[in-house]
Amino acid sequence: MPCGLQRPLWLWVVLLLLLPLLPLLTPPLAGALEHRGPAAPGEAAEEPGSGRAWPTFQDLREQLRAAVALSRRYWGLFSCRVWPETCGQDRKSPLAWSLPLLGQQYLDILTTWYCSFQDCCDSGDCRISNNLTGLQSDLSVRLHGQHLARELVLTTVRDYLALPRPDKALALSFHGWSGTGKNFVAQMLAENLYRDGLRSDCVKVFITMLHFPHPRLLDLYKEQLLDQVRRTQERCHQTLFVFDEAEKLHPALLEALGPHLERRAPENHRAESPRTIFLFLCNLGGDAINEVALELLRAGRPREEVAMGHLEPRLQAELAASTDSGFGRSRLVTENLIDLFVPFLPLEYRHVRLCARDAFLSRGLPPTEEMLDEIAGMMVYVPKAEQRFSSQGCKSIAQRISYFLP
Repeated sequence: MPCGLQRPLWLWVVLLLLLPLLPLLTPPLAGALEHRGPAAPGEAAEEPGSGRAWPTFQDLREQLRAAVALSRRYWGLFSCRVWPETCGQDRKSPLAWSLPLLGQQYLDILTTWYCSFQDCCDSGDCRISNNLTGLQSDLSVRLHGQHLARELVLTTVRDYLALPRPDKALALSFHGWSGTGKNFVAQMLAENLYRDGLRSDCVKVFITMLHFPHPRLLDLYKEQLLDQVRRTQERCHQTLFVFDEAEKLHPALLEALGPHLERRAPENHRAESPRTIFLFLCNLGGDAINEVALELLRAGRPREEVAMGHLEPRLQAELAASTDSGFGRSRLVTENLIDLFVPFLPLEYRHVRLCARDAFLSRGLPPTEEMLDEIAGMMVYVPKAEQRFSSQGCKSIAQRISYFLP
């Protein structure tokens, strides 16, 4: 049911809903209420009660009817956006009316304004957008040098969200050197799946050395982590959990997450099951990915021909052999609870230039070719003899362009 609204708030909502109707009402009202002067020469005066008196009255009446119907439709769609539980099972307004582009934009603005200070729904579902078109665009335009990650993330997330009753959470593990785009893709997912992005109540980000720094507090961390996961899943029908520096997570915390990644039988086959996405961001495995990419490039193979078949065996071997991290030996990996390991390739000089270009443009400063070359030239490239890959990827690019800002 709708949250309790006080009368002033209801009044503002109604007035805002009526704003798009003013263009419909203004012309006929102006014509109907315009003062009619004396008849021009040769023009017969209209007699009261004649068929030509108030010629716009019929038009005015039709416009008013259309305005009332439009207002009802706006209200139906607005209430469906804000209080989804009042809609039909298809999650659409009972009026089943699609808005034109301008009306849709107005409705989006109004809904965002209302929900910015009013708790729209207990489950938070009204803040879930699942904009897969936007995700595809971001991955294609903003993510550089990662053809594998682009395709794997988009396909896997799209297929998962299309499932009416998923029997397990979706678990993705991102692997690669620092600065290759792992956090960037996690941010893109949050921004396109939720209206509030990383600020959404349905999205939780954990940074290992920030949220779980002290081994002596492990029991407390475990309790807090599980409670956070449980409360977020209770509030939101669709949740996103991001674990940055996942290779540094204590084995006990990884073990505690295991039950949340296991397959489960849907409680009600008729109801839509909740969805949960876990993202694990790891630097672990980056060396193996870089070695394979370097070997293929030395052999004259284009970067875009690097495939999962080339990378997966070496990546899995490095995860299992690592003595500095328990991630590869955790049950998340050994029991195949992680659905997909996504490799992030090392970035080359040309990719760093693209990152610099985007950083300049985001601040409203069109860069010159010389500026891009200078930024890209500041980075350290490896191997030392070949200078192929940026050792930091695109990390610190945003800070470096500060030297060029006016």
